[in-house]
Amino acid sequence: MTRKCGALTEKLRHGHQSPAKESLLSDSEHSHVMKTLMVFDFDHTVVDDNSDTWVIRCLPGQTLPDTVKNLYRKGHWTEFMGRVMDYIGEQEVSVESVRAEMECIPLTAGMSDLLTFISRNKSDVDCVVISDANALFIDWILCAAGLRSAVDRVFTNPAALNSLGRVEVRRHHAHDCRRCPINMCKRKVLEGYLAQQDKYSHVLYVGDGANDLCPAFCLRGRDVVLPRKGYALEKLLEGEKDAVKAKVVVWSSGTQVLHELQASLSSSMDVILD
Repeated sequence: MTRKCGALTEKLRHGHQSPAKESLLSDSEHSHVMKTLMVFDFDHTVVDDNSDTWVIRCLPGQTLPDTVKNLYRKGHWTEFMGRVMDYIGEQEVSVESVRAEMECIPLTAGMSDLLTFISRNKSDVDCVVISDANALFIDWILCAAGLRSAVDRVFTNPAALNSLGRVEVRRHHAHDCRRCPINMCKRKVLEGYLAQQDKYSHVLYVGDGANDLCPAFCLRGRDVVLPRKGYALEKLLEGEKDAVKAKVVVWSSGTQVLHELQASLSSSMDVILD
């Protein structure tokens, strides 16, 4: 078993696909392998910008008038984005133009390789996105990048086209968490998802912003929270060392996250093969 485990670890380090790994296990061994769950924020994590502000680029002047900017109320970003999308529609910008602009948003360095690895190893890795963006933007961007198959579930603000062909955005849910924006508590989302599962040896949470702190509190000691270097979550976690049980790994590219995922997969197999 020791030689099997060493060979498997080496394959994972080099990004081999799961069929090669599965061949090392008997049917009974593989049936007991628990999966790893990858959880991603979206803006400034999967993509290297804010999708909600990126969409303004589809306007002729690539800016909002003060009459629209002044509609924003602290903690009510989703409602504000609904008004922004109304304004974009009023300027007769077609939904096709909006989608084309969103498809140009850049991915964060290394994320394409990371999500491609995940899509090729679905027998071992589940992947969900928990984001304060919206369903249409996320779907358009992932599909354009050829990465939609990597993601099993997306938890975000619902969005759809109305009868006028304009994008309408609604709050994801109601909650009573004082830490989080009014439209979404990511901890509530993650806890709700995990309550329906019993198959994850490790959870890796990848994010950047202040609203990614709350879900870090529900992670276990064997899980990993990965804050992006230089962003709000990194600093917030420094002040919560006693409250957060999970291992903290700072990242600046998807390549570093991929290495942590591969280490997690190797660790999971060590438990099974020992």
